[in-house]
Amino acid sequence: MVLGLLSCQKCAKGMGTTHLTLCLDCSGQDVATILHLVHNLIHEKEDEEKDQTSQCRMQNVGEQAHMALLGHSLAAYISVLDRERLRKLTTRIQSDTTLWLCRLFRYENSSAAFHEDDRDGLVKVCRLVINSRYEEYASEGYASLTSKQPVIYHSASGRSGLGQHLCSQLGLPLSSLCTVPCNTIFGSQHQMDVALLDKLIKEDIEAGKLPLLLIANAGTPGAGHTDKLGRLKDLCEQYNMWLHVEGWAATRCDSMTLTPGQWLGLPAVTAVTLYRHEDPALSLAAGLTSSQPVAKLRALPLWLSLQYLGHNGIVQKIKHATSLVEDELSSPVVLFRFGPELSAGKGHAHPFSIYISFFLFLGERLIQLVPTSGVDVVELEDEGTCVRFSPLLTAAVLGTEQEDIDSLVEKLSELVSVMSSTLSLRQDFREEVHRHSPSLIYVEELSWPGLGAVRYEPQIDGIDESRRKEGVKKINSELLKKLQEFDTEITFSTGPEFSTETDDCIFVGMVTEDVDIIELVNMIGAIGRDIEESGRLLENMTDVIRKGILEAEVQLQKASEEKLMEEGVIRQLPLFGSVLNWFSPVQSSIKGRTFNLVAGKIYQNVKPLFSFPTGQRLFQRVSAGTDSFSETSSIAQVEEPSRDGCASQSSSVHPPISLSAPRDDIAADATPQVDSQIEVHVSSEEKQPEDQELDHSER
Repeated sequence: MVLGLLSCQKCAKGMGTTHLTLCLDCSGQDVATILHLVHNLIHEKEDEEKDQTSQCRMQNVGEQAHMALLGHSLAAYISVLDRERLRKLTTRIQSDTTLWLCRLFRYENSSAAFHEDDRDGLVKVCRLVINSRYEEYASEGYASLTSKQPVIYHSASGRSGLGQHLCSQLGLPLSSLCTVPCNTIFGSQHQMDVALLDKLIKEDIEAGKLPLLLIANAGTPGAGHTDKLGRLKDLCEQYNMWLHVEGWAATRCDSMTLTPGQWLGLPAVTAVTLYRHEDPALSLAAGLTSSQPVAKLRALPLWLSLQYLGHNGIVQKIKHATSLVEDELSSPVVLFRFGPELSAGKGHAHPFSIYISFFLFLGERLIQLVPTSGVDVVELEDEGTCVRFSPLLTAAVLGTEQEDIDSLVEKLSELVSVMSSTLSLRQDFREEVHRHSPSLIYVEELSWPGLGAVRYEPQIDGIDESRRKEGVKKINSELLKKLQEFDTEITFSTGPEFSTETDDCIFVGMVTEDVDIIELVNMIGAIGRDIEESGRLLENMTDVIRKGILEAEVQLQKASEEKLMEEGVIRQLPLFGSVLNWFSPVQSSIKGRTFNLVAGKIYQNVKPLFSFPTGQRLFQRVSAGTDSFSETSSIAQVEEPSRDGCASQSSSVHPPISLSAPRDDIAADATPQVDSQIEVHVSSEEKQPEDQELDHSER
């Protein structure tokens, strides 16, 4: 029964083993095939530009990174040792790593918890504090919390969603979470308001609640701001609260969470929470320590990497990252912002959303141009959209050097200059497009970081709305292709990906201050008119050709009937007709037809397929002896009729070539005028026998 359940249902139906992605292969795969599959999954083809940027922003895997990766493999091998040997080895690894980290960050006499999710350390610390403050928690569980509801305080500038995650993991209501505002009048606008925190704690105590824990920041996630940890520690001691610090290292706290993998460029290294507590039983109950030796192997990759780098190597990496930021406040994070106050007095006022789109463009371009700088775009509550440079988190991972910072500053200056000039010319572009109305329509798209969007509106009347939209889309698509062929620094595109106007609009990108807006708009309008007129001519020619073909079919049918009446029915029979024609040849009166596309009419004369008149009026015959040779065309003038009055005809696609020499009395610099008419030869005559043609010539 069990074997029946484990069998492959698709294979049982005879589908074979080709469905690798749908079903596990029945016969198994060899190691080489599996590794090849993994290689293909890693190197799947993506967008070329994005792929190049992602390749440059990949983690710089040096020897210390190889040591960290080696630690994961060694941990798997070590886990199969006998229990006693495994216990001794894992205890040594964890104790060494804890000691080294405590000395590096000057946090003596503490313990360490290693965890994959950097939020898990705080969750376990909260469980530790609950166990220590509620004596009956171990036996009664959450029922013991009803006597005094615990309260956890955290900063408004802290990590987004951290408090909600904490409450969900601990099973606490959101009312147990208290958000402390930052200073708005006195002091920094990004530090926790200590006086207001004191007031909130007193109010909770009066309401019968228990202040449990305070989460402070030694470097906020977005801007790198640090709270007043000294004053906060004093306040926590006053109310018997636990102080936990997120971000960089701090000495005056009860616990802190560190991410040494980011700071030192170590891939797949766990986060570490250092804490001070004397009761190992409570630490075990909170999950900060484990009785399972295999769980202690999480520290092995970091243990190997710290030994490889050594004390001096670790310090040098952190100092190198901080040296990339030159700031009088010695902040490890630098923010860039582009707003209307930076361009005040340099042009027209614009909606604030335009500045956001421009700044998003700035961040994306900096990431593409200098990927190893580690800059990224962040959204902050007070500052809004900013470009952040945080080398402590990215320099070791990406291998950032001083040359990358110099390139970043250079590109930043260039982009800001182009953005400022584009904003100053954006209103001029809009007004100039309005002057070309109704052929050009300005399209307002606030999410477009460029000069603006324009649509060419052809003057089409008498058609339904669906056909009109199709025509507008077709013309603007062709117009965009023409504009993109120009050798210019201005980019023309279909606009942002999620825009509703991308189907029939042309989006003009960033421009420099020396761009002539009038000339640019005139060029767009002129090209659009050319495309529209060409399309109309093609449509007219199509209608004319269709009508001409129908008329030609009618005339051919009529000519065929006339021929039958003239020659008789007997001449149409294959055998009798040839004998009768031999005895009594018949000269047909049916003439060839010429279909003139410009005139849209069929004429009963014989002309070559392509006719290029040289200055004379349309269809005016050239008098005898006035043949001339055109130096601008490879097609010569048609010969004059022969002395017997019969016009020479050619069944070839190419027109006959005149053999007459050019006259000497024609000026050498005279250039014949070439007419643009195109004529199609429609003939109803059948090929006559050679003897019949001979008789015609004798006549």
